[in-house]
Amino acid sequence: MYPMAPLIRTALNATARVAPGPAGRWAFHLFVRPLGRARVKPGEEALLATARTGHLRVRGKDVVTYAWGDGSRPVLLVHGWSSRASRLTAFAEALLARGYSPVAFDAPGHGDSPGRATNILEYREIIRELHARHGDFDAVVAHSFGVLASLFALRDGVRTDRFVGLGGVGSFDLLLAGFQAGLGLDDRVVRCMRDHVERRLAPGEPGVWDRFGADREPGQLGAPVLLFHDESDDMVPPAQSRLLARAHGDRARLVATRGLGHRRILLDPAVVTEAMEFLTAPAVEPSAVEPSEGRVTAR
Repeated sequence: MYPMAPLIRTALNATARVAPGPAGRWAFHLFVRPLGRARVKPGEEALLATARTGHLRVRGKDVVTYAWGDGSRPVLLVHGWSSRASRLTAFAEALLARGYSPVAFDAPGHGDSPGRATNILEYREIIRELHARHGDFDAVVAHSFGVLASLFALRDGVRTDRFVGLGGVGSFDLLLAGFQAGLGLDDRVVRCMRDHVERRLAPGEPGVWDRFGADREPGQLGAPVLLFHDESDDMVPPAQSRLLARAHGDRARLVATRGLGHRRILLDPAVVTEAMEFLTAPAVEPSAVEPSEGRVTAR
């Protein structure tokens, strides 16, 4: 996964012992780089061409944004790692057909946005900026890492009436463990990374590292949650969505799917239809939502 992994492992593990500051900075720079840049697929081109394209400047980086509709009933779409906004085309089309106004972005280093890296703090700032621009969201629909980042932002002032997560990452530790194992890094390197984030990137937020997990402080969301996760997802274990469902309790419903994997779940008509039914259903008090686990079978 990482070129020159043995050399990187040796250098980082050694540097962390004598120079923790540079080791933490170097490890973090590796951790936040996406694995390639996703291109627009043919089925995504038509909708993307109709978007009103805009730009944000977040933490010194340019971010490309997209908006459709007349601006009323905004719904934020949040893509995953090494992905792009256009991967949520099926949801954007369904939302438009129902009178919503989809809003999306390509994170730095993703899609049409320049740069080579991004992180959960930048995702949060982008979502905050879009919230300030478009107002409270009728819903947020997020995929994979976008679920983790969206729920982080939704605990920090961004408001939505409903939340839909697809193949979501619930634990920041999952990402960290994969990175650490992939390079064979010592725990000392991870501690250096944490110190870099808390001292250099978010000095005004003590303990911010501990707040990255999407299952933290779930009560702050205060909105109904619908989660989809495929049993054969080879990128994010289904246990991640089960973790989120437990955390959000009676406000959450988890739908297990079969045969869709991590990516095709974004295109499945049954998944999109069920998500739209959730978004358009009459509002109910959270206490009236019974916890349940459903199943959508891919055709």
